[in-house]
Amino acid sequence: IDIAVRTFCEKDENIVSPFPSFVAYYLAGEQLGLKLKISRLKDYALDLDDMYKLIDGKTKIVFISNPNNPTGYLYSRTEIEQLGTLAKRYNLFLLADEVYREFCYEGKEHFSVMRLKGLDDNLIMLDSVSKRYSACGLRIGAIVSRNKEVMQAALKFGQARLSPPTVGQVASEAAVDTPKEYFEKVEAEYVNRRNTVVQLLNKIAGVHCPMPGGAFYCFASLPIDDADRFCQWLLESFDYEGQTVMLAPASGFYSTAGLGKNEARIAYVLNEDSLKKAIFCLEKALQVYPGRTH
Repeated sequence: IDIAVRTFCEKDENIVSPFPSFVAYYLAGEQLGLKLKISRLKDYALDLDDMYKLIDGKTKIVFISNPNNPTGYLYSRTEIEQLGTLAKRYNLFLLADEVYREFCYEGKEHFSVMRLKGLDDNLIMLDSVSKRYSACGLRIGAIVSRNKEVMQAALKFGQARLSPPTVGQVASEAAVDTPKEYFEKVEAEYVNRRNTVVQLLNKIAGVHCPMPGGAFYCFASLPIDDADRFCQWLLESFDYEGQTVMLAPASGFYSTAGLGKNEARIAYVLNEDSLKKAIFCLEKALQVYPGRTH
């Protein structure tokens, strides 16, 4: 992201983002002296009225992750087109992180920002091999735009940096030839994992977990006083038959202090049997956690 930010945003100019999970981007923006405004969501969907209120004369970029990390929310074609209208109205860059676009469920369509019409100079898409090909750690991806100035800037900064490791480059080149059948099997597996996790979570008293439409994360509300304290307690003070679970407290995904205090992100990246054991272990933990709420 700092390629686009460094080139097209002066200090104190703004980026508006409609989701709580862009910690790395947030930190990069702060280091560059940018002001990042976070638009609140309604059940993880866009709140366009709120987004329009945040835009002022210094705003340069609208940023979205689709499908979303950490919520797993898949933005609809209508929502993406509404963002395109917003970007066109104020002549903003619409920057989309689409690294999870292969993971969309129930036949739902992923609508890329690159399919929007009449916005060639405004659209930037980020992609990565690490999620699509389960190659976490390779950190090799792409920045895609029809804006020649953007691509020239990307090339300039790309040439100024060290290359990714040779093994990563070779592996990524081979991964591009992965057949479609692989993704069909992966999608079916993730659907089973998602259904298992969400259904079991919602059976636990006091737990609420919406059904995600993409990626491989879900956001769960838990009957606890403080997610950071609970996650630490799980690792330091709890075990059930010698096992425990590790969750990501949600407070770190929000920019507003106090939000996400009783929420956690769960990644359903284990096999189904392990996920069942993990949710059962979580249920046992919630029964004895000293800070449980009702």
